[in-house]
Amino acid sequence: MKIIIMGCGRVGEQVSLLMQQAGHQVTVIDSDATALARLTQAFKGRKIKGVGFDRGVLVDAGIESADAFAATSSSDNVNIVAARIARNIFRVPRVVARLYDPRRAEIYQRLGLLTISSTSLGAERIHQLIAHAELEPVLSFGRGEVNLIRLEAPSQWIGRAVKHMGVPGEISVVCVNRNGEAFIPLSGTEIKTGDTLHLAVHSSSMDRLQELLGLGEGG
Repeated sequence: MKIIIMGCGRVGEQVSLLMQQAGHQVTVIDSDATALARLTQAFKGRKIKGVGFDRGVLVDAGIESADAFAATSSSDNVNIVAARIARNIFRVPRVVARLYDPRRAEIYQRLGLLTISSTSLGAERIHQLIAHAELEPVLSFGRGEVNLIRLEAPSQWIGRAVKHMGVPGEISVVCVNRNGEAFIPLSGTEIKTGDTLHLAVHSSSMDRLQELLGLGEGG
């Protein structure tokens, strides 16, 4: 893939290196030459000094043939302007904008823009670590709306069918590891002692999962 990263702060730098390591062709844009200089010699992509929402700069960066564009500068306004130009004018298939203010996210999603709010992600992660310490997510999807939780089968679930352990749209047992082998359970699969379960859980349903596991107050 041909990927353009606008903004070479800490986030932009890390994204650029990760994309390169994954084998993609990466171009980084930043108006600050010092920021571009932070990219180590390990970075083999292009560096362009310029304003990230300037059409001439974007064309020079190859946006007309880009597969993805990420706006990761420290300014929400700059990120959104650049992201809209990339999507609406140059029709880049995949456009992501970093936002500091999570209140703007819904507005920009209506415009068809994918947004990442480090503020929301950080707040949600802190909440999980404090309020749900027993349920450490091993993977998160989207912007953290869905988490994959790994846990040993609780005693109160032993002998019960998987279909009775889920909540439609909120909690679902998606994988069972038994005797060293993993499999996708059927609705009638019986949970056995020693099973390790992987559950897909909506972030808003973590409290409900704690109740099912008997981890709530007084549990």
